[in-house]
Amino acid sequence: MIKIQEPSRPWEIVYMDWVTGLPPGGERSYNACLVIVDRLSKTPIFLPFHKDDTAMDTALLIWNRVVSWTGIFTDIISDRDPKFTSALWTNLHQLFGTKLSFSTAYHPQTDGLAERMIQNLEDMVRRFCAYGLEFKNCDGCTHDWCTLFPALELAYKTSIHANTNQTPAILEKGWNPKLPQDSLRKDFIEIHPTDASFKGILNKARKHAVRCMEDYFAYAKDKWDKSHATSDFKVGDLALVSTTNFNNIKGCKNLKDSFAGPFVIETLHGENAVEVELSEELINKHPKFPVSLIKPYNSSDFEKLPLRNKIPQAIPPVKPSGSKKITKVLKERKLRTNKVREYLVR
Repeated sequence: MIKIQEPSRPWEIVYMDWVTGLPPGGERSYNACLVIVDRLSKTPIFLPFHKDDTAMDTALLIWNRVVSWTGIFTDIISDRDPKFTSALWTNLHQLFGTKLSFSTAYHPQTDGLAERMIQNLEDMVRRFCAYGLEFKNCDGCTHDWCTLFPALELAYKTSIHANTNQTPAILEKGWNPKLPQDSLRKDFIEIHPTDASFKGILNKARKHAVRCMEDYFAYAKDKWDKSHATSDFKVGDLALVSTTNFNNIKGCKNLKDSFAGPFVIETLHGENAVEVELSEELINKHPKFPVSLIKPYNSSDFEKLPLRNKIPQAIPPVKPSGSKKITKVLKERKLRTNKVREYLVR
């Protein structure tokens, strides 16, 4: 397990990811949410969005709603969403001097903080919107989840995080904002620091949070390394790629080949990922894979085993992504199992 660089201040390194498949909410019928999480303080930002909005819309949303509060990010960790890999997004952050760190496919450990925050967000929203019993807006709508975000952010920022043993608000600003229930307590003491020791208190809290994260990483690394061997791949080696996440394989999935290949390793991306030269059948797949999904290819010694036949590795067919112009329908068939009609086209 490789450790991600630790930030020295809040909003230096952030995680970004999307929540899609939400019911229409708000005046503009939002159906998605952009989740931004600060790596140091664990402070979240929830921004309602449209699933079909472009990279330009995403950049404008962050500029208008986030940058005025956080400043320009130093590093953004995200998956390979088309918005995050677009030329506009890449060129824009090159001008800002922001590094873009992408996770490999089917490797959620890289942007795990955002994935975990999405689970927390869905769980919090579900408490209000799932059955329509606790929350309704003025129109009686139970799915107006957009109006919940400010209160959910405040509740999360004032709750102690398990990794840092501090609230995100303390690590970000140095003080916890006053909550509605605090007004009901007679013994409530104003917690906004005003003395000269404010900077020392804030630095002490952040250093303590960094130590807690380092201890947590050491614990997670020890558990991971016990069950995962280190990779010894080199450029030019032959490797097999796991077909576990190839969901478009025809025929019986239980009888499919567990690995496809062999493929030549072209580039090493650190110790956790490699880039291979895929065949034409897999040309629509991204060539970068985590080392957990590949294994070395061991060829047979045909001098010692002359009677062994050279059996080619079967490569599963992949449905082409994107829209292509169809010039002619060559053949058609209907599957009895799921009553689906398939067409062979040119």
